[in-house]
Amino acid sequence: MDRAQATPTTLLEAVTHFANADNCHEFMVRLRWPDGKVLCPRCGSDDVSYLPNARVFKCYQKHECQKFSLKVGTIFEDSPIGLDKWLPVMWLLVNCKNGVSSWEIHRAVKVTQKTAWFMLQRGRLAMQSGLNGGKLGGEVEVDETFIGGKARNMHADKRAEKIHGRGPEGKTIVAAVLERGGKVRATVVENRRKKALQSLVRENVETGSSLYSDALKSYEGLANDFTHQVIDHAEAYVDGQIHTNGLENFWSLLKRGLNGTYISVEPFHLFRYVDEQAFRFNNRIEMNDGDRFIAVMKQIIGKRLTYAELTGKVEAAEPGPSPEIF
Repeated sequence: MDRAQATPTTLLEAVTHFANADNCHEFMVRLRWPDGKVLCPRCGSDDVSYLPNARVFKCYQKHECQKFSLKVGTIFEDSPIGLDKWLPVMWLLVNCKNGVSSWEIHRAVKVTQKTAWFMLQRGRLAMQSGLNGGKLGGEVEVDETFIGGKARNMHADKRAEKIHGRGPEGKTIVAAVLERGGKVRATVVENRRKKALQSLVRENVETGSSLYSDALKSYEGLANDFTHQVIDHAEAYVDGQIHTNGLENFWSLLKRGLNGTYISVEPFHLFRYVDEQAFRFNNRIEMNDGDRFIAVMKQIIGKRLTYAELTGKVEAAEPGPSPEIF
């Protein structure tokens, strides 16, 4: 691949291109400081020079930690893993339709499985989109699904411990709203009661939009603010434009990754995998592989996730510096 080309377009190009440390450096500098003026991630000063032998920058303002690498102020901060491994891993995470497991990363880039898992979780942090872009509108579907808790996948002792009767017990609930022809927003919810599901709708959907749901009682009352139409799945799955098949497609993709690639996901971490799949779903048409990679890499700045936070040993820290200073 031509070094002048800004971004690889295939996995092979990405692996080859980022195997060169100078290419990694040039890519990260362009990504973080598009105007070419390097700013200190700690104080925002441009009184900065590059120390080529140490491959770090130095800020000449008086403060602690004057030297900083390209990883400082990003999800890569404090990682001993080189960018030649980080960048291909991010490419795989962003572009593999059914996700990529930590065991596969462990074998592919020669890091431990534990390290690979930590790398992927930090990558998923960058894939979180939040409410950027305003509320959804037009024709919107709302639905929910159960994740996990399948008795046939459990050992006998776990099955006896967790499965008591039928129903949603032992499962985690994910709810979502989908603008037809547009974006999906999905989140883990505590239950399927009216407060949780209607809050999701009102926070993410413009008042007056056409809303389609199944016959769950928790959706009753939404007709006051939306043009709400219901499909009763006991009778039919489609009645003209009244259906939730768009979200059924999203659930299929989500569960294919969880069941086929990740196999076992703790409820504590499920929201990260939902965010990952939502990002790929929302950018499946407009973006090619290179565009999706760049879109996520632009979101690595100003975010941090430590292993202690990830494993619940300490509470998550407050968000880091705003990306605008970089």
